[in-house]
Amino acid sequence: MRCAGGHATHGRMFRFAAGAHPVEKCLRHALVHPPLAKNALRTALVVGTVLTAINQGNLLASGVFPAVLIWKIPLTYSVPYMVSTWAALRISLIKR
Repeated sequence: MRCAGGHATHGRMFRFAAGAHPVEKCLRHALVHPPLAKNALRTALVVGTVLTAINQGNLLASGVFPAVLIWKIPLTYSVPYMVSTWAALRISLIKR
């Protein structure tokens, strides 16, 4: 069996709507499926900004930028990206 990206696959496949015909992709191609990635990015921008404001807003508003924020802020944005991606993949998983 081959995915829409051309890879021979024996593992899990994911089905995505693509106009009138759904496409099936392997995990590698599912992770970079443009609608999935765009939606996860939008989610990460909104949720990550809200969480950063809640968790680090007082420091940022005071003009203080401790070195620890160099890793905390990107991590704050990456968590909603990963959760959104995981949820989309769980919904798209083809059960055989």
